[in-house]
Amino acid sequence: ALDDALAEIEALAALGHVKAVGETGLDYFRTGPEGMAAQERSFRAHIEIAKRQGKALVIHDRDAHADVLRVLREEGAPERTVFHCYSGDADMARECAAAGYYMSFAGTVTFKNAAPLREALAVAPLELVLVETDAPYLTPAPYRGRPNAPYLIPLTVRAMAAVRGIDEDAMATALAANTARAFNY
Repeated sequence: ALDDALAEIEALAALGHVKAVGETGLDYFRTGPEGMAAQERSFRAHIEIAKRQGKALVIHDRDAHADVLRVLREEGAPERTVFHCYSGDADMARECAAAGYYMSFAGTVTFKNAAPLREALAVAPLELVLVETDAPYLTPAPYRGRPNAPYLIPLTVRAMAAVRGIDEDAMATALAANTARAFNY
């Protein structure tokens, strides 16, 4: 079934209005060794599809940072690679930045216990930073626990601007330009 699914993804990725392949990647939360191997095979195939079709690659990475980065190095990442709902630390942000990967931050950056995530945002080059809702989850504070939605993006942007020490308009302007570059608008 995976081969049939990948063929369909390739066909869809060839469409002009499709901007990215993904969300794809590795998720080791509650995943055994057999599942990890299947995910890696799928992830590698998605990387190749994104490269063949000239599309951005949107990565899901949960509890698998080292392996996601390893697979990207081994396969050669697409020109435009986005870490959806970035969850790494500052060291990983430096590694992503060196490779030119975009890092997209969600409401988690507002959580009190997310100091490592804010440290990652602080060291990520502004031109590689994106924002997202990851709706319906990861709602920014003070609405954590309620369903997330795009109307709450300003709370995340405000927190991101504070971490970066810039005003909200400057952050929003950078995020808009980065999004256009990342998704080839």
